[in-house]
Amino acid sequence: MQGNRQPRVRSGNQSHPAPAMKPAGLGAWAHSRAALDRLEKLLRCSRCNIFGLRPVDYADSKDMKSLLLLPEKKASSSISHCSVVNTGQRRDGPLALIGSGLSSEQQKMLSELVTILKAKKCAEFDSTVTHVIVPGDTVQSTLKCMLGILSGCWILKFEWVKACLQSKECEQEEKYEIPEGPQKSRLNREQLLPKLFDGCYFYLGGTFKHHPKDNLIKLVAAGGGQILIRKPKPDSDVTQTINTVAYHAKPDSDQRFCTQYIIYEDLSNYRPERVRQGKVWMAPSSWFIDCVMSFELLPLDN
Repeated sequence: MQGNRQPRVRSGNQSHPAPAMKPAGLGAWAHSRAALDRLEKLLRCSRCNIFGLRPVDYADSKDMKSLLLLPEKKASSSISHCSVVNTGQRRDGPLALIGSGLSSEQQKMLSELVTILKAKKCAEFDSTVTHVIVPGDTVQSTLKCMLGILSGCWILKFEWVKACLQSKECEQEEKYEIPEGPQKSRLNREQLLPKLFDGCYFYLGGTFKHHPKDNLIKLVAAGGGQILIRKPKPDSDVTQTINTVAYHAKPDSDQRFCTQYIIYEDLSNYRPERVRQGKVWMAPSSWFIDCVMSFELLPLDN
């Protein structure tokens, strides 16, 4: 009978059981091992921030600290993983080649390789470049090559082009890679570590002829640094209260806490007053270029 029917309840008003509460802390997401692995790899690659602090320094629970303090995997394993996820370095991704200091004949051969590999040939360096080809066995201080180093590109001998033309396919790059600075930079990028000038500021004083000021500004930006419009004052309260550190300086050196540089050209007549106080140091442009080529914040002479 109608009088015995239960009143109908709209679906929007129906009661639902409360979701089960998960324990706080590590157990809340321990069920997803894949997510935990991704988080661990991300934090491994992060290392330190500009204040010199690691992810473990920010952890607020014992479980999280124990995870972050686990032994690191071998470098080869880490590099292999990062090279897969880094779209700029994937071998199955788009290739963008650029030559630096090549002869007309070498440029012609590079164009042939671009056609075979269905790659892109760049006339000027941009963010899409993956490979910089140099004519010999040593790195060059050309703008294209230095931008390639700071960007973590493959810096390869021209022999790589010849090998690829012979096999009609993309050969493994490691055999033809320029060692030391270029290789260090590529591995640095694949491990998602900070750029060379991360946390550093540069004031360019005087005139620059050997390496024009516009080129130096591009190099500073490519290296993750910043340009100062005004000359920094060592005794300024603002200067001395900056807490950033230079990531790529040696941990036990005074240079680690030097974050502002006054750069001048060695060959010019401009000689600023010598400064090496606290967070402000004076350095010649040749030192800056050497840092780029070696991918290292080199020590300055006393």
